[in-house]
Amino acid sequence: MREAARQAAAGVSDRAGAAGDGAVVGIIANPVSARDIRRVVANAGSLQLADRANIVLRALAALGACDVRQVLMMPDHEGLRVMLTRHLARARAADGSDRRWPCLGWLEMPVTGRVDDSFRAARLLREAGAAAIIVLGGDGTHRAVVRECGRVPIAGISTGTNNAYPEMREATTAGLAVGLYASGRIPAARALAWNKRLDVALNAGRADARGDIALVDVAIARERYIGARALWKTDSLAAVYLSFAEPDALGLSSIGGLLDPVGRHEPGGLCVELSPSGVPGADAAWAAGAGGPDAAGVPRFDLRAPIVPGLIETVPVHAWRRLSDGEPVRVRQREGVVALDGEREITFGPDDVLTVTLRERAFRSVDVGACLRHAAEHGLLRRAHGDFPPISPTASVS
Repeated sequence: MREAARQAAAGVSDRAGAAGDGAVVGIIANPVSARDIRRVVANAGSLQLADRANIVLRALAALGACDVRQVLMMPDHEGLRVMLTRHLARARAADGSDRRWPCLGWLEMPVTGRVDDSFRAARLLREAGAAAIIVLGGDGTHRAVVRECGRVPIAGISTGTNNAYPEMREATTAGLAVGLYASGRIPAARALAWNKRLDVALNAGRADARGDIALVDVAIARERYIGARALWKTDSLAAVYLSFAEPDALGLSSIGGLLDPVGRHEPGGLCVELSPSGVPGADAAWAAGAGGPDAAGVPRFDLRAPIVPGLIETVPVHAWRRLSDGEPVRVRQREGVVALDGEREITFGPDDVLTVTLRERAFRSVDVGACLRHAAEHGLLRRAHGDFPPISPTASVS
């Protein structure tokens, strides 16, 4: 059944007759990550198509070096597929051998240019039995993949605007780690790490119930519109719920990271209230530590945090507290919009009940450092002299 799903998911390969045995690795590369309004207002650069292609090529080279023979990738309308196909054909002709490169196939799916593409690609890769999925994008892209990939572990490569979840990793080392795990050389207990997640529930148990997830932050804003989705202005923020908050991060999680840090692999999360609840005395009892805002709603202090690259914003901190695994926390803002990992997704009003729940051990990712450490300890990348296939330098796409 898995083989049938794999064949149904695969589109036209760039190498005829290359099906073959072995694990399948998926790649989902968001072709338009790092192009939203946050990059414009902060004077940050955008990743170009050739840069994305080179990242994928480095990952493919590493996967091939680990004997991964099949890779399935999400198609696009931005030119990434054309660029990769052309380069791989040239590289194979120059090498005189394709031992270095896996067979690159393309998922058969419509391309919309929206987040729906990542949802659909993750589902198809899950159904095809992918051993792991390499994701190129920011927090939003990784959230979309995790929402649909089930038990398939992911390996994140940062190419987005806000990259709090995907760690800064070179595609070559990420590809080596994924290849070693996918080919069965490293057991899951050593190769994979558990990650936290935030579950958002709107009107649970009612006919109009809706749910979604965030990997890093759930932001509650007082405005009631979706608009351009990307949330970067802090003057309307009411609260931020965080699965982890590291002090050197960019994005809304930096508010918590510079206030009360919580590591990505530490127990618990954090909620920060950025406006008064409107319930006299409630904040003082709710807040972590002694004292809270006074009856007039004066914040305890202002905090400066890097919300997007190059943009430092001042936010008023009224209260904060830690989140516990599995404990639903009701949002106290009466109406507004919910942003998931920096993008507006859900509006709610006074008659709605909105809760946020921290989930530990929610999904797994490939631990690149642990994989390569295991490879060094067990000599997984060693061969007898002369046994390695010839490898020529990787040419870049220009």
